[in-house]
Amino acid sequence: MMSTQDIIDTLAEIEPGSALDAVRARRLQARENAQKSYLSLFEPIDAGDVSLLERAAVAAFVTGLHGESPVATFYREKLAASAGGAALLESIDAEIARGKTSGPYGSYPTGPLSAENTAGLIYRVSAASKPALGARLAAALEHAHLLVFRPRDAAAADMKALLDAGWLATGIVTFSQLVAFLSFQVRVVSGLRTLAAVNA
Repeated sequence: MMSTQDIIDTLAEIEPGSALDAVRARRLQARENAQKSYLSLFEPIDAGDVSLLERAAVAAFVTGLHGESPVATFYREKLAASAGGAALLESIDAEIARGKTSGPYGSYPTGPLSAENTAGLIYRVSAASKPALGARLAAALEHAHLLVFRPRDAAAADMKALLDAGWLATGIVTFSQLVAFLSFQVRVVSGLRTLAAVNA
């Protein structure tokens, strides 16, 4: 059954008729599009090449990397409620702890921007977590970490790693959209909750 309540409103605890509700209503199309994106990514009619379990696991990992928040809690609970998800929670939590860092960082091609090159963690899933996660999900977590913290370092070899783990091109597109949406959602919810606190 698809969600009818706006997910960003829910996570930001925006009450109907409140000042923040009015703020969001001024950008009605953006509000509607964000909700449609959530539904298409997390409550699709056809999950296609990316299972609902994989979507929930990646979401729990990505939002967990951003730190404790209502968004991270929501997706962790979503994973726990997914078929087979509870068995992944311990591994996902362990990988969040291993992958936490600050960013973005990475290297630019040789040129004027090279002065801004910043070294940082090159994350790999632990050997202990791989049996529970499986090859596809382990590759997905590593790629998600790359997209969150080292987007400028993404290269053909990273795509090949996903393909070698069993991902199809269409699944990689969906997966990349999911990671981008989550980063957007975390920031929007954080901003709205900060506004609410300031105006309380």
